[in-house]
Amino acid sequence: MAADERERSYNWEDPMQGAQAAKTMSGLEYLQSIQDGINPLPPICQTLDFDPVSMEDGKAVFSVIPSEFHYNPIGVVHGGLLSTLCDSAMGCAIHTKLAAGVGYTTLELKVNLVRPVTAKTGKLICTGTVIHVGRSVATAEARVEDAQGKLYSHATSTCMILK
Repeated sequence: MAADERERSYNWEDPMQGAQAAKTMSGLEYLQSIQDGINPLPPICQTLDFDPVSMEDGKAVFSVIPSEFHYNPIGVVHGGLLSTLCDSAMGCAIHTKLAAGVGYTTLELKVNLVRPVTAKTGKLICTGTVIHVGRSVATAEARVEDAQGKLYSHATSTCMILK
């Protein structure tokens, strides 16, 4: 390994364990079971190094500390990190409103990145909130802010409800 080369490794649990458990609980119960350590975090959390902070009815909060391994070729955090963070928060916010056995998938994602993010930015908090949940479609919005409330990204999503 070269002197300036970095290495990163991480572990994850079988994601199908949680997927099976999700079929027997309401969305809110399932997401809270992940927070309580009863069901495993989805592998995407370990891959991108973000954490669920809180799950409540119609709202999901995640955090991430931007790191060098999130960088794109021009030396700033890749927009995909904030896009995935927003998609996760909005999807989970919608999931909190769903009954046992009901799933969802993202149909449309619109993300606005309003300032660059680097490893020096510090912890970012993404809050996803439900706008509407219908029989077959749900919508949500998200905001990514730093500890001082400075906005880094905002997004909207449309999800299909899977019964």
